[in-house]
Amino acid sequence: MPDGSEDSATQMFTDHRELVFSIVYNMLGSVSDTEDVLQETWLAWVARDLDTIDNQRAYLIRIAVNKALARQSALRRLRETYFGQWLPEPLVSSAGVDSAEDAVGNESLSMALLVVLETLTPLERAVFILFEVFGYSQAEIAGMIDRTPAAVRQIAHRAREHVQARRPRYPVDPRTQRQATERFMAAAFGGDLNSLLDLLAPEVTLWTDGGGKATAAGPLPIHGRDKVARLLMARAPRRSAGLDIQYRLVNGEPSGVLFVADSPFAVFVLDLTSDGDRVRDIYAVTNPDKLSRIN
Repeated sequence: MPDGSEDSATQMFTDHRELVFSIVYNMLGSVSDTEDVLQETWLAWVARDLDTIDNQRAYLIRIAVNKALARQSALRRLRETYFGQWLPEPLVSSAGVDSAEDAVGNESLSMALLVVLETLTPLERAVFILFEVFGYSQAEIAGMIDRTPAAVRQIAHRAREHVQARRPRYPVDPRTQRQATERFMAAAFGGDLNSLLDLLAPEVTLWTDGGGKATAAGPLPIHGRDKVARLLMARAPRRSAGLDIQYRLVNGEPSGVLFVADSPFAVFVLDLTSDGDRVRDIYAVTNPDKLSRIN
């Protein structure tokens, strides 16, 4: 690389690192794998002669997307043997839920939507994220993934229909989300079964990810208000056990983060019904490997 080009490459990568991280994380749902892909992207990026690249930003994202696609295919094979349910690694803001400090967390997709995206093919997921979330044109995406614009249009249509059928998208008021989360945590970890039953939708589903290393509900999601409530009552630690409940932004949403003896114990993310009155999905991550970055 000519003198000065490495500095230029470094600056370009640094300037766009948060954007690249957000795209790759939303494709993979794993912070550690995202960091690995960013390292691979950096190595491929600095090996290029930037003077020969017209749109350097687009080329950098193209490298990252293709590295992520390769990693995503490998991850899918690993997840087939994952112990129990697999949930995305939560992105937990270091700030309180009233702060907008954590830009990466705010740009990430919700836990609920990331779970739905797991049912797409790697290519469908990439196109959906680039088109629906980050606003790239179909022509731009075509150049990134070496497909024609017509092919990208078909992939985008399939992905959008798939996601819409499984999770209609509607805005959730952060204040409503925060209040519901506080009520849920108080009931679930305060032993108030009746209040918990009132808060849960009849068709509520509990998703738990312990990775075989921590308490989880079992290999499959638990469905139904009574089953979910009684399981939470039976498994939840109490404040007498040194439990500390904090409220943080998790993937940009107000959520509950539990600490026991000053160590992260679990992350709880709620998905509300469209009217915001009831909890329809509960995502609980207890796998210590996915909580290691929380402080």
